[in-house]
Amino acid sequence: MDKVVSLTQDLVKIDSSDPGAYEFNMGDYVFKWLHKYASNANIEKEEVLDGRFNIRAVLKGKIAHPSIIFICHMDTVVLGEDWRKSTPLSGEIIDDKLYGRGSCDMKAGLAGALSAFADISLEVANGRQLKHDLIFIGTVDEEDFMRGVEKAIDSNWISDKDWVLDTEPTNGEIRMAHKGRAWFELTVNGVTAHASTPEQGADAIFAIAEVITRLKKEVSVFPHHEKLGNSSITFGMIEGGYRPYVVPDHAKVWIDLRLVPPLQTKNVLDIIRNITYDVEKSINGIKCEIKITGDRPPIEENPNSELLAALKEAALISTGTIAKVGVFPGYTDTAVIAGTLNNLNSMSYGPGKLELAHKPDENVDVCDITRCYNVLKTLIHRNL
Repeated sequence: MDKVVSLTQDLVKIDSSDPGAYEFNMGDYVFKWLHKYASNANIEKEEVLDGRFNIRAVLKGKIAHPSIIFICHMDTVVLGEDWRKSTPLSGEIIDDKLYGRGSCDMKAGLAGALSAFADISLEVANGRQLKHDLIFIGTVDEEDFMRGVEKAIDSNWISDKDWVLDTEPTNGEIRMAHKGRAWFELTVNGVTAHASTPEQGADAIFAIAEVITRLKKEVSVFPHHEKLGNSSITFGMIEGGYRPYVVPDHAKVWIDLRLVPPLQTKNVLDIIRNITYDVEKSINGIKCEIKITGDRPPIEENPNSELLAALKEAALISTGTIAKVGVFPGYTDTAVIAGTLNNLNSMSYGPGKLELAHKPDENVDVCDITRCYNVLKTLIHRNL
């Protein structure tokens, strides 16, 4: 069996669900694997959260920057239920597809990056001199608040000059542009009363419904972006009330907005404030509180990116086909890097189909694992 496929199986069998087991066992495996197969690299780990460590391995070149950095998150979403063809930690291959939680997002990509790094490590041990540094970074918490990549940035593991590639599933495309991601918590406080005398209270659920309805309408007329499409809004969680016969004095909604340029989080915050102000005026006794819990800017495609040109060349040489350049509908570690550092050479390219990520019976085509691994090696050989 292909070594990168076998490594993917080993990684899938380790529970690194977030929330759940988290990344300790996965990080321990990766750390020891690097010491075994890339022992000439400088390998370190750094605690991000209690018992959760980022990992970095560096093969030094003549000049540090621009380094080629492979950044891969080590956590997955929860294992989940309703698996039919396989089980979450099986790593088994059925009809040339490798199954398991994280097989697609993104343990196949993690295996490809580790394997390519180890191959180059062996070449360096045999006398090859790299032009620039080659770096592997394994991060934690990507499936939650992305505090792993934030820590890597704060620790200067990445610069604005580096070429940074994550190996998320991209359906055979190179993906660089991202919608922005804004998260809000809206809390509405009212006045409790008996349901037989509702005029004596202030209905917090009714008030929050008014805000939701108006905000949904506002988002529907936000400007369209040629590449990124339309902004969207999701009211992912809502809670409120005490009993059916009591006017609710409390309600809360968690809001997820995906924004396209020129909109930023501050624009939406102003809109929400205006809506809640009107609702407070129209419903006596209502008070609204807004909290921003996530603020990620939109990332636009950079057609002049040196990494983009190099990756397209590597994909063409390795696969014989021209890789399309598309949009990543979610938000990745490289999007955080691009937005925080204004790094114009940050993007995604990896095995798997994004629409299979997070689902029961998550899987990745075995041939896709090998394809991306070969592209990564070609990218290194052509540029370092």
